[in-house]
Amino acid sequence: MTNVELLHGDATAALSTIRIEHDSSNDSHWCFMHAQQAFSDATYRACFSPALLRELRLFAQQTIDRISSRAEAEPAHVSHIVLGADSHVFNLGGDLKLFASLIRDRNRDGLLRYATECVDNIHLLHTRLHRNAHTVALVEGDALGGGFELALACQTIVAESDVQMGFPEVLFGLFPGMGAYSLLAQKVSPKVAEEMMLNGRMYTSDELHAMGIVDVLVPKGEGTRAVHEVIRQNRRIAAARLALHEVREGAHPVTHEELMRITRIWVDTALQLGDRQLRTMERLVRAQLRRPEATNDDKAADVG
Repeated sequence: MTNVELLHGDATAALSTIRIEHDSSNDSHWCFMHAQQAFSDATYRACFSPALLRELRLFAQQTIDRISSRAEAEPAHVSHIVLGADSHVFNLGGDLKLFASLIRDRNRDGLLRYATECVDNIHLLHTRLHRNAHTVALVEGDALGGGFELALACQTIVAESDVQMGFPEVLFGLFPGMGAYSLLAQKVSPKVAEEMMLNGRMYTSDELHAMGIVDVLVPKGEGTRAVHEVIRQNRRIAAARLALHEVREGAHPVTHEELMRITRIWVDTALQLGDRQLRTMERLVRAQLRRPEATNDDKAADVG
């Protein structure tokens, strides 16, 4: 990126799971999950830990404030919010270790609190954080479960070739319950959405591009360049881009209430899981601990 400003100060000094940058040349706000400092902790997993969820909300609030200030001066200005990752994966999804613990303890309130925080982040991202914003998922590594849902919440998905995406929750008796159905149904038929949620299959980014789910597909190593091209094109047609967002959101709204209704079903389903499913979930926690030196076969086995 050019003219990149690394964000510092009291609000960002304590960040441990994300890295934040602002590119003033095109007013783009970049958030990289699984910041390198997180991997100094051998127990860190590239999933939606409570710490990552909290820091994503902090990034969102800071970004809303920055975009609001710019929009006051330039009402037709379009800002961009880009979500990527510093690790070899985009995101492996839910915190399986936490899930298993809460389910074994029959802690419905705790499970619902976690699910609500996930839904809040998904809905905030899907509604663009600010009416003058456009969100982009930069998927350079695998996006599974909730990680795939996070990418789907963005207005544009830019993915590098041969990345794996899918919903493996069915392996332990669950379904993706933080927005998958509502978000997928905006891109494919409800029947296809249901199949993708229940077949446990990992799709390549190339397949998803052919299906119309991935918007921009580029070769390995070209993702960042492609995001800058998306930003350039949107800035050229800023007023039309922002207007079309309002058209689409009016025609196909995904409300917070709808997402919460679904995630309550997810919580109730999770609490019905038996010991065998929980042991599978706990075994898959080890997959979330794998580092970049893992083989491609190992990566395919990771579950979020």
